[in-house]
Amino acid sequence: MTPTRSSLNPIVLLQVGFILLMFGFMYLPILVLAVFSFNESPYSAGWKGFTLQWYQRFFADARILSALSDSLVIAILAVAIAAVIGTLMAVGLAKYRFPGKGLYQSITYLPLIIPDISIAVATLVFLASIAIPLSGGLIQLSLSTVVAAHVVFCISYIALVVSTRMTNLNPHLEEAALDLGATPTQAFVKVLLPELAPAILSGCLLAFVLSMDDFLIASFTAGGGTNTLPMEIFSRIRRGVQPDINALSVVLILVSGLLFGLAESIRYQSERRRRGD
Repeated sequence: MTPTRSSLNPIVLLQVGFILLMFGFMYLPILVLAVFSFNESPYSAGWKGFTLQWYQRFFADARILSALSDSLVIAILAVAIAAVIGTLMAVGLAKYRFPGKGLYQSITYLPLIIPDISIAVATLVFLASIAIPLSGGLIQLSLSTVVAAHVVFCISYIALVVSTRMTNLNPHLEEAALDLGATPTQAFVKVLLPELAPAILSGCLLAFVLSMDDFLIASFTAGGGTNTLPMEIFSRIRRGVQPDINALSVVLILVSGLLFGLAESIRYQSERRRRGD
């Protein structure tokens, strides 16, 4: 008989050790952050006891709530605008052929690979070149500049998710609707759009999380009176790590994880229905 190899050979042990090291590097800081958000001590150097006072404090903090309100308004408006433009862009690129389509498609996804600092500087220079002030005393105006900047990268993420869905759709669905007497608009609204709805929603959730998380672009394009949540966290963390910021970070991680899980669940359920499982 040929002797069987032990499953615990050095190569397997090395692979397991590498995996544990990588997961520890990625998630151990988050675990430490979560633990110290319940630390009674105002300093993170030592454990003094369990408390929920830091969660209560930031929920009652007017500046944090105001920053959260600005971030939500910016994210909702940016995602709403990007959802319309990104969906139409993905449909147009999938269905139609025109000169320069490949170049246009490459430019469409550039915000996915361009560093945020480059987008922030480019947007700031563009706003200055067309003489749009960032600090004119109008909160609505300063919000609109951040929204416009966020729309740029939100469009790319939504278009990418929707275009992936477009490649898996039956191309004859709209043709069948047109043969049955539907107009092109009716075929799009009643046939194509319901098929794309899970992908659109999934892309919107992803773009919403990224917009809420953005710091660089918002800090470059926000005017007076606008203070997003990442900007507020950065301004406080410069004075030292505070337990209420730890608690806020834990809440943001949980909410982001829930939104990402919801987006993946929607995508998975859509794929199952499409395959007929």
